Formats: sequence, C-alpha cells, structure tokens
Amino acid sequence: MFLIGSVMLLIGCSQQPVKTIAVTNPSEDYREDVMVEVQASELGLTKADFEHLGLFNEEGNQIPYQVVFYGGEEASSIVFQATVKSKMKVEYTLRKANPMKAEARVSARFVPERKDDFAWENDYAAYRMYGPALAPENPSNGIDLWLKKTNELVVDTFYYREHELGLPYHVDYGKGLDCYKVGHTAGCGGVFPVVHGLPQIGNHYDSWQVLDKGPLRTVFSLEYNNYFSDSVNAPVSETYTVICDAGMPLCKAIVTFFTEDTTGAVDFSEIGAGIFLHTATANPEIEVGGNTQIGINAGYMAYAENAVSDAGLASGRNYAGVVLPGMKEHQIADGMLYGKADYEMGESYSYWFGGGWSEWKFPTDAEWFEAVAYAARLAAEPMEISVR
Repeated sequence: MFLIGSVMLLIGCSQQPVKTIAVTNPSEDYREDVMVEVQASELGLTKADFEHLGLFNEEGNQIPYQVVFYGGEEASSIVFQATVKSKMKVEYTLRKANPMKAEARVSARFVPERKDDFAWENDYAAYRMYGPALAPENPSNGIDLWLKKTNELVVDTFYYREHELGLPYHVDYGKGLDCYKVGHTAGCGGVFPVVHGLPQIGNHYDSWQVLDKGPLRTVFSLEYNNYFSDSVNAPVSETYTVICDAGMPLCKAIVTFFTEDTTGAVDFSEIGAGIFLHTATANPEIEVGGNTQIGINAGYMAYAENAVSDAGLASGRNYAGVVLPGMKEHQIADGMLYGKADYEMGESYSYWFGGGWSEWKFPTDAEWFEAVAYAARLAAEPMEISVR
C-alpha cells in the first residue's frame, strides 16, 4: 500500500503546473489568437527548462509556444497565441511534458540570389527590403509587399520559381504575386526622419542579422550605415529591427537612428512612416481607386487600392497600413501618405506596419481598415500578463 501510495503521489506531483500564466484582456475587443509574450525572467526558467515543459490552456489541451532569444544565448521570453474575451482573464500553465511542435508560419532570410534582398513573411503577407547589390538601381529603405492567399510559406518557392524555372513572381500561379511598386519611397510602411517638415527616404541596408527564426515569431535586424539626405549634412546610421508574428496582420518594427556628429549639423526631432500612393496601375484602363482611412487620435493610417499584375490583369485590392504611436498629424508629400511623431536621436521607437489582399482574409476595404484600427487598439492597450 505504501508503495502504491508513493507512486500515486509522484504521478500527482508530475501533473502539477510549474508556472501559471494569467493573460488579461483589458479592452472592449474580443481578442482571438493574439500573440502574447512572457519574459523568461518572470517565469524564472531557462532555455534548458523549456525543453521539458508543455504549455496547456484551461481546457487541458496543449498548445504550441516558442522560446525567443533575440540573438542571445539564453532564453529571453516565450510567445504563444491567446484568446481572451473582453475584460476577462484566461490562464495557461507550463508543466512537465514534451513541448508541442508548432507549424512554421513565419520566416525571414537573406536572399543573395536576388541582389541581396531580405525577405520575410507570415500567414498574412510577405515583404522584402533592398540590399547593397541593388545599389545601382537607386533602391530605398521602403518596404515591398508580396500578396499571399495561403497560410503556407511562399517566399522560397517564389524565388525558386523566378530564378530556376523562369516563372516570375509577378504572375499569380495560385498562391499570390508581387504587383506592388516601391520606387524611392517608403512603400508599404517604411520609416524615415522628417527634416524641416519633409520625409528623408533612405537607401539600401548594409548588413543583416536574423535573431529568431520562428516558427511563431521571426526577428531580424537591418543596419543602415550611412543614412544621408539633402538636409542632413552629417552621417546618420539606423538600426531597423522587425518582429513578425504568426496570425498578426501587422509587423512590429523598432527603429533607432544614431549619429556621432557633435556639431549640431544633424537636427531632426520628428520621425515618419509612410505609404506609397500609386498614381497608375500596370493597365491604363484600370484606375488606382485609392481609398484611405485615418485615425489621428488612434495613431493609424490605412490604405486600399486596386491590385493589378504586371501583365495588366485585375487582381483584387491590395492594402497597406501603419500604426504610429504618438502620431501628431498626417500629410501627403513625395507621392506618400505619411504620419509624423516626435523623436529624439538615439532613442528606440516602435511602430507597426503591414499589408494584405482582398483575395485573402480581407474581402473588403472596410475589413482591412478595421484590422488596422484593431491593431492600433491592441498596441495602445496590450494584453496584461502575470505569472505565479
């Protein structure tokens, strides 16, 4: 009897939660599958600990999570998707179990086979920014948008088909296409200094680093060593870090501008993020049909226009959005709609950007506009996390 009792006691102890994570939704929104982050320091757990811990919801079902390192050797945090009703709290428990493997829903990589592109994606859209090999073509630090209509990861396939099979990604073969034009603009939500009231668009990035590879969150950083402009007569560098999460229509970016100038030649106190307003499509018979929604007090801008392939085929509507905390005003200049916020040189500033397609998840302009407004509310009133 003593032996049986001891065995039962051990079994019971093994099922006890190691940590309980309470996720509270303080907002009026019903929040479904929102990515939440819990610091490893709050959990008191290490990388080795997480190798033997599963995450369980209130129904006792195991759900996937990812350990995030942000380029370090030790665990920084964990992320997972939580669903919480308005003004309610849901608890998740970490306890001893083999962690559930998550399906890869995000990716990011350097693309040397296409002139040093850096490309990334989640289950909503794919993006790229331009590298040194494209310098002769006067690229910008703007963001290119690739339209997707599948949860699958498509970036590698698109590049392979383009460069190995001669099937360009500017054509929709069933899973999406690239029909967005960036030029020397901010593209789909790029960021820039605002000097004397005018946007100062940068050039290509100089170096890259992948900090986390997924499957639920991918993180990378781009360095711009010489961010010059006509109005800034001293070298300025920029670090641009992107956090792309599964299930979230907008990516988060953390941007920091630096200078070693001590003469005062570098003088800007505002930062901007913009959306390229295309003036024509690849088919002169199809108008751009631009539609805009702006929430100044909420700090967001959303834009919709006709998507037209390079072959001139109507391809629904493509979307762009920006959430800019502290946005003071918006303007249209240099072919861009952009918002402005106060900025101090050397500080890290976070904002959100992203795009979508009427052929995938957002059938109407109104649904995209609400998605961007929702992202702004989520940024302003994030989930509240506590651990016991």
